[in-house]
Order: sequence, then C-alpha cells, then structure tokens
Amino acid sequence: MSKIKLSKIATRAPEKLDKEKIKEEFATILKELDELQNLLYASNKHSILIVVQGMDASGKDGLTRDVFTSMNPQGVNVTSFKEPTAEELSHDFLWRIHQNVPAKRMIQIFNRSHYEDILITRVHGLIDDKTAKMRINAINAFEKILVEDNNTTILKFYLHVSHNEQQERLKERLEKPQKMWKYNVNDFAESDKWKAYMKYYEEAIEHCNDIPWHIIPSDQNWYKSYLVATILRDTMKGFKMKYPGMKK
Repeated sequence: MSKIKLSKIATRAPEKLDKEKIKEEFATILKELDELQNLLYASNKHSILIVVQGMDASGKDGLTRDVFTSMNPQGVNVTSFKEPTAEELSHDFLWRIHQNVPAKRMIQIFNRSHYEDILITRVHGLIDDKTAKMRINAINAFEKILVEDNNTTILKFYLHVSHNEQQERLKERLEKPQKMWKYNVNDFAESDKWKAYMKYYEEAIEHCNDIPWHIIPSDQNWYKSYLVATILRDTMKGFKMKYPGMKK
C-alpha cells in the first residue's frame, strides 16, 4: 500500500449526496443486517471481528449504537479497551485482546483495540520505534491467525474526523448535560497532540494493511453509520450463508 496522508482525505459526505435518501437506505440496510446476523448465528461457520479506531469524539460509541442495537444481542459482543490494568501489563500486549476475539457465529466489536498499543504508546513515548515495529509484525501475524485458523472476517474501520469537528464535539461535553459524563480532564491535552496521532495512525494503516482498513468520513454521523453498515451488509452477503437443516 502506498503512503497515505489523512489530511488529504475527506471527512464529510459528498455535497450532492441526499441525506434523507441515505437515511432511508440505512433503515433498509439495518433490516437486512438483522436477517444476516440471524443466518450467521444459525449457520455457525463464520465469525466477524469489527475493529473501530478513531480519535476521541470521532463517534465510536454512536456507531455501535446506530448500527448494532437493532441486532439480536445474543450474537453481538462489545469490548472497549481502556488503559491496561496491572494484570494486563504483566502479560504481552495481545494477551487481553486474544481473550475477546469472536467465537464462530458471533460478531465482536472492539471499541479501540490492539492498535492502541502502537498509537497512544508512541504519542506518549512509552515505546520506541523498535518495539513498535515488533508489535506491528505481531499484529499482522495475530490477525492472520484469526482469519486462517478460525474463519474470522476482520473489518477495520478508522473513523476519520476533522480536528475542527473534534474540537466542537469536545466543547459539547462541557456544555450539554447529556454529554458531560464523557468529559475527561485530558481531552483537550490529547487533542493538542493531533499531528502526532495522525502520523502514527498513518503508519498503522500503512503497515497493518494485510487486512485492509476502511477510512470512514465521520464528521457527519448519519454518513459514517451508513458507510459502516453498508460494508458490513455486503461482507455478510458474500458469505452466501444458508440455514442448516433440521437436526436428526
């Protein structure tokens, strides 16, 4: 993959796109996903790992709510990876990740993921380039194992929000009561490290692309959710699943 420059990639929907039409299509796609998830669970042959990465306030939580809450919760798991605990730090960096990969028939969503260990760790100088390269190789090998050994399909989404939009959303956490619970005293300090984060995101996308990333314009939540739902729908259709016959 050639080097990318995230600053050159749009964070908004094309201007001529009909928002209301897209919302109608999105509602139809959600109904399709409900049936496809039922097939996935019944056939018990595939699993799906959805990796959602993005800067703070890029809409990771909202994406999970908009796309996946219409599905049967029996077949969907969500894991959010925060700062590692003392126990997690006593193991290799993938230890806590591997415990949460999906079993067959399941959809597993990672809200942040193993990629944090080559992103925030580098921005804050917690690892050097040599360690980062080792971890990049380990991530590629790890994802390959999931695909080849357990028939897991991995969909990796980078929610591409602009710095200006992020700043506006962070300000909302100070002003809107329903969003204040999300406020963290470090929000704006982390936002000030935008250039460093973009550098390491670009490197992660470039060097961990054996399973390709989907860069999702995310300044508009309706467009972000529509794109992710469409990719998931098309992926699941490609499985060509059938309901199993009656057990004898």
